[in-house]
Amino acid sequence: MNKNLIYSGKAKDIYATEDQDVIKSVYKDQATMLNGARKETISGKGVLNNQISSLIFEKLNQAGVKTHFIKQISETEQLNKKVTIIPLEVVLRNVTAGSFSKRFGVEEGLQLEEPIIEFYYKKDELDDPFINEEHIQFLKIASPQDIAYIKAETRRVNELLSQWFKEIDLRLIDFKLEFGFDKEGHIILADEFSPDNCRLWDAQGNHMDKDVFRRDLGSLTDVYQEVLDKLRAAN
Repeated sequence: MNKNLIYSGKAKDIYATEDQDVIKSVYKDQATMLNGARKETISGKGVLNNQISSLIFEKLNQAGVKTHFIKQISETEQLNKKVTIIPLEVVLRNVTAGSFSKRFGVEEGLQLEEPIIEFYYKKDELDDPFINEEHIQFLKIASPQDIAYIKAETRRVNELLSQWFKEIDLRLIDFKLEFGFDKEGHIILADEFSPDNCRLWDAQGNHMDKDVFRRDLGSLTDVYQEVLDKLRAAN
């Protein structure tokens, strides 16, 4: 094992660098579902996710959102600020889809009157359970002030991204974010933003995200390449 390896995840490996405040994220060609129960290697996926996420984070940085992203350094690698991850998956839903539709017995594709934010406890051995803000207080994951800030930032990211994707004829259905504390103790956006952790539909309702893999709808890399091409053309 590489002595600089800090963490090996489903989609990325994280390495230490010469700067103790900077990490290197290396994107993998691995696709997973059901919390890793199904895994496949899909050649080229890591390159596409790194480029899409780098582009999105650059735009978020420029828009004033505080993120961990520093720069892309190769096709599969980027440098990020080192953060202490808050063990929460923050999901924002604009449209009914996926587990939301199954949980509440509603059809997919219904526009929500207001975006809904959900929290999941980031713990693989528990299958990342759905939790509420009182659970968060009980588990001492984050303070009420931290949660209020995270929710406000998540809504701000949603407004920005919904508009950017609309400009390239894609509809942002839902997405997952992760946040962490930087060395000054400030909460910043971390992890990645790619079709792996969001749902995108085109004007015809075709899936332009990881659901292509989950539901065996075609070539994942073809779809991700189309999303990247659209983003680049708009930049």
